[in-house]
Amino acid sequence: MSDPFAGKTVAVVGFGNQGEAQARLLAHAGTSVLIGARAGGPSEARARAQGFRTATPAEAARQADVLAVLVPDESIPLLWSELTAAASAHTAFVFAHGFALMYGALDCSAVGDVVLVSPTGPGSLMAPGRPPVAGYLAVHRDSSGNAWSLAEAWADGLGITPRHRTTVREETEVDLFGEQVVLCGGLNALVTAAFETLVARGYSPVIAYLECVHQLKYLADLLHARGIAGFREAISRTALYGDLTRGPRVVGAASREAMSEILEEVRSGAFAREWTAEVAAGTPRLEAAVREAGGHPIEEARRRALET
Repeated sequence: MSDPFAGKTVAVVGFGNQGEAQARLLAHAGTSVLIGARAGGPSEARARAQGFRTATPAEAARQADVLAVLVPDESIPLLWSELTAAASAHTAFVFAHGFALMYGALDCSAVGDVVLVSPTGPGSLMAPGRPPVAGYLAVHRDSSGNAWSLAEAWADGLGITPRHRTTVREETEVDLFGEQVVLCGGLNALVTAAFETLVARGYSPVIAYLECVHQLKYLADLLHARGIAGFREAISRTALYGDLTRGPRVVGAASREAMSEILEEVRSGAFAREWTAEVAAGTPRLEAAVREAGGHPIEEARRRALET
C-alpha cells in the first residue's frame, strides 16, 4: 500500500484503544507516525516499545501537518487549548468520534481542516492482516477546500472499507444511541435480565449463563456475516418461530418508547450535559455503578461456566 501521507508529518495524540490501532495501521501503510503522549507515562512507554517516535502532545501538535486526536472524549476539551496553541493555522485535525466536536465547545477557528473518520468497530479489531472495518467520514471544518480528500486519505491509511459520508451530528447521535440502546446498554441489560429470570426460577446459574450470554457471540457472528434474513435462514424452525413470535414481546411498545426517549435525550444534548457534569464531579455515579455491576452473580457464573 502506498503512503497516503508522503511528505507530511503525521501525529497521533493518545495511544489507547483507537490510538494504538490507528498508529499501527498507518505505519503498516508506510506512514511515519509520531505519537503524542505524556512524558514518562505508560502510553509513551508502550509506544516506544513498538518502535514509534514520541513527543509530548503539544510538541506533536507543533510538528504535525496532520494530527489525530484519539484520547477519550472527556479528555479532549481539557487538552484542546494546549494542542491548538502549539499547532499552526494549517494543521489538520482528525477525530474518531464527534462527541467533543458536538458538545465540547472546541474552538477550531485557528486551525486547518477538521475531519471525522470513525471506524465502526473497536481498536481491537483493527490490525494489519485483519479484515477491514467499515467507517463513517465527515467534515467539520474545511479551511483548505480539500477536507474530504484528507478524510479519504486517512480512511485509506486505516484500510477502512466500505466507507460512508455523513455529518458530525449524524455520526455522534447515531453512535450514542447505538451504544446505549443496543451495543452496550441494551445488550448488557437484556442478557442480565434473562439470566436473572432463569436463576430466580431455580435454574442453574452456570446453565443460565451459557444459554443467555456465552452463546451470544456465535449468533452475533452469524448476524454480522449474513444479516437478519440470513441469520433466520440458519437457525432451526423452532428457534425461528420463537424469534418471530416472542421477540416482539420482549422488545415491544414499552421498549420502543424508551428508545425514543433515549434518542431525544441524545438529540437534545441532555445526555451530553449529564455526562459532562458526571465527569466534572469525578464520575461518582459511574464508579458506583461499575462496582455494583462487578459484584453481580453473573460474573461468578461466568467463571464457573468457563472452568476447565
